Amino acid sequence: MMLLVIWGSTYFLVNKERMSIERQAELSVGEITDTYEARVVRALREIDTTLKLVRFTANSSDHSSVLNVLSEQRLLPPALLFTISIVDSNGMVIETTDPELFGQRLPGLFEAGQNGDFFAVGESAVSQEKQLTFTRPLTPEQERSSGWVIVAIDANYFVSSYEARSLGRQGMLALVGADGIVRVRRSGDAIHSGELMDIGVWKSSTLDAVSAPFMTHWQGVERYTLVRELYDFPLSIVVGLSAQEQLVAARQLARNYWQRAGWTSGLLLIILAMLGRLSWQLQRARQRVMEERILHAQQVEHLAFHDTLTDLPNRAFLSHLITQTLKLSGRHSESFALLFLDLDRFKLINDTLGHDAGDHLLQEAARRLTSSVRESDIVARLGGDEFVILLSKVSRQDQIEPIAKNILSCIREPFMLAGHECHVSVSIGVALYPINGFDEQTLMKSADMAMYQAKQLGKNNIQFYTDELSAEMDVRLTLESGLHRALSAHEFRLFFQSKHDIEVGSTLGMEALLRWQHPTLGLLEPAQFMTLAEDSGLAMPIAQWVLENACRQNMLWQQEGFPASTMAVTISAYQFFDNSFVTIIKEVLAVTGMNPRLLELVITESMLLQNVQRTASIFAEIKKMGIMIVVDDFGTGYSSLSDLHALPVDTLKVSSSLVKRLSGSRRDQQLSSSVIELGKCLGMEVFAKGVASNEQASFISSHSSLHFQGFYSNRPLSPEESSQKEK
Repeated sequence: MMLLVIWGSTYFLVNKERMSIERQAELSVGEITDTYEARVVRALREIDTTLKLVRFTANSSDHSSVLNVLSEQRLLPPALLFTISIVDSNGMVIETTDPELFGQRLPGLFEAGQNGDFFAVGESAVSQEKQLTFTRPLTPEQERSSGWVIVAIDANYFVSSYEARSLGRQGMLALVGADGIVRVRRSGDAIHSGELMDIGVWKSSTLDAVSAPFMTHWQGVERYTLVRELYDFPLSIVVGLSAQEQLVAARQLARNYWQRAGWTSGLLLIILAMLGRLSWQLQRARQRVMEERILHAQQVEHLAFHDTLTDLPNRAFLSHLITQTLKLSGRHSESFALLFLDLDRFKLINDTLGHDAGDHLLQEAARRLTSSVRESDIVARLGGDEFVILLSKVSRQDQIEPIAKNILSCIREPFMLAGHECHVSVSIGVALYPINGFDEQTLMKSADMAMYQAKQLGKNNIQFYTDELSAEMDVRLTLESGLHRALSAHEFRLFFQSKHDIEVGSTLGMEALLRWQHPTLGLLEPAQFMTLAEDSGLAMPIAQWVLENACRQNMLWQQEGFPASTMAVTISAYQFFDNSFVTIIKEVLAVTGMNPRLLELVITESMLLQNVQRTASIFAEIKKMGIMIVVDDFGTGYSSLSDLHALPVDTLKVSSSLVKRLSGSRRDQQLSSSVIELGKCLGMEVFAKGVASNEQASFISSHSSLHFQGFYSNRPLSPEESSQKEK
């Protein structure tokens, strides 16, 4: 649009300037013609006046003295320009102002056969100079004239007013006879005559030849031309201006205009190109921004639905995929399976080798899981070390087991973590749609239950969900929910089992045994709920309650007058290795006021193998307080005898499994006897637990100073029952 405006405006200005110059040229032609006409007419009238004056004088006086008389009277024009002659009827010059013409014959100077008074224009050549002759008869009244008066003048006289400044080098001033013959014509410095100029045709093709200039093309030159007839004389004047010369300024101006338009267009094109480039760059920038936004949205969406560590679908995306699979499976009556996986020993590796090694383990495990299943199956990470696999189009266990076994085998391959070769297994729980549930929540819960069952059965195995498992999990959920209110509701109970000296028959001390009086499930032993307590973070509060109440009960018995006896409290590994364990013991002893020497802490032999150095450090702090240390299940933990001998242990508690062998074969009795003797050789007091028969008690009696505990002597009793029995 802008280019169209520029070039359209330029075209309009050029045409306007051209029209202005053409109009100016036409006005100039008119002005020059007016001036030229006035000058020629004035000259012709002067010539005609001279002719008439000479004729009048000649007719009224002697011919031989006419010109002299008139010359003396200064009535003739200058002889320098005009030559005046009187010619007789035969054409002989009888009187003249030019002595060289006297007596000569001048034929052809007038129109033969013309009668009456007339004004004739002719041509003559004198000294090779072109002259125009103007003739009138001496006796116009007669049928044949007796002579003629002739005025001759240089033809250049009529074009001497030519000015190159106004007419240019190709302009034209011309005097043309009535016959169309050019009497004289000047263009620039060149003067011509005798040419045929058909002004009649020009005038016929022009509506107003007199007042309006018109364009002619004559002798290769295009001119603005104006023709004027001199009605008193048989002549016409022609004035012309060269169109090429007149339009030089217009062409130069047009060239300037077109050049400026070109430069402006070029500049505009450059600006438009720059704007176009900027627009393109802006468009590209906007496109890049849009692409970045789309990419960012895709990344956000990917991050929202994928795990950042393993790049597997996360819980939200898995929920969406399961929902879609449920719809498709319900529509096409197909089955699928959910596999709930949990890595075994992951926490140990994560805590031992660090989180970087744990992250690497999860990434490698995710890669192995993805490569172990079919392309149509989906592997997702729920969080931590938990994964879920969605197996499509499977309906039977025999279709799932090969895939699950392949997963077990793949995960069992060693992992290289932080320069160490680590072995990890996985526990898998399986739930089938629609057998084990019709919705996502039920299926996930069922698979989770089956996975927990796999954990309970030793890990590194596959378990399928069953209704019996659901009942067990219901009990587990009941226990978990009840644990959180058991302490505040005072549902925990302490039972006490006495320790006896078989020779004297006296009670040496008591062991506190924890029980949970559940409102609906009845009396529960620690094995049924302590694992849940550890998972729920309640193990330490419960253990502190046991320790504090055992000590407080011991002090109550002493206040009731019973002799001071030891109180044994079993300590779990979770409690023993807690950083606050020693501090809690000190606080309990301070609160209850119990003598530390009456407190026995019972620790299983297997705990000694976990971290001997740390165990020795904790034992040292306990012994500083005067507390007795008892190693439980001696003979089954496979502890190093050198480590056991180096630790400040006071009593060894022989495992009940070895006590049971006392009523078996002779070989079993010898094995149990060897273990008991080994304990004595270590210089420690040996104590047998779990004595339940007379035969076992008889065998123990054969070993001097061997104490025992069990149902043979006394079952665990409540504090009240224990007090009554002692009384």
